[in-house]
Amino acid sequence: MEKQLSINYPQSLAKFLNLPNREFEHEMKIVSLVKLYELGKLSSGRAAKILGIDRIDFLEVLGKYQVSIFNFNGFDELEEDILNA
Repeated sequence: MEKQLSINYPQSLAKFLNLPNREFEHEMKIVSLVKLYELGKLSSGRAAKILGIDRIDFLEVLGKYQVSIFNFNGFDELEEDILNA
């Protein structure tokens, strides 16, 4: 079951970033998942699955945001990554 999150933001923010609304919203989704990964709240496999991309592609996204792929938080995360690979 999927839920939808709605966030109000000023139109000027998307314009400031020089992004059309749809791209801006997608970027915010990516940034949120990257930050959750960085905080150790989400595995790379789960984040990739939410974005509909391969885990390797998500690891490349982490590089774009200068987030280390070596964010290992234990064997539970490793097992989750394996299941989501």
